[in-house]
Amino acid sequence: QVQLVESGGGLVQPGGSLRLSCAASGSIFRIHHINWYRQAPGKERELVARILSCGSTNYVDSVKSRFTISRDNAKNTVYLQMNSLRPEDTAVYYCNAEIATMPTISYTFWGQGTQVTVSS
Repeated sequence: QVQLVESGGGLVQPGGSLRLSCAASGSIFRIHHINWYRQAPGKERELVARILSCGSTNYVDSVKSRFTISRDNAKNTVYLQMNSLRPEDTAVYYCNAEIATMPTISYTFWGQGTQVTVSS
């Protein structure tokens, strides 16, 4: 069984920064692609950033040049560095990962989410 745990959320003023972490634990053979999603009240869940196993990254237009996704394979952890935060970034942020629990068996796992609130 694999578990993803997000941390690093909180209250920050506009223009501030936060770094979210998502640590994976359990029966992990290899972590493939990792995504960060967010969901604001009354809105659909949105894919914010993605990092592939090769290190390639993708971002939704609204966070380009402000957010950076990275991974530390040795720690089974992915990060989302968020700079120049805006009130519209307020949401619950979730990590999502495609993980092989055995050499030929992969599943998608979700974390429980961490709240990010950008407000003065």
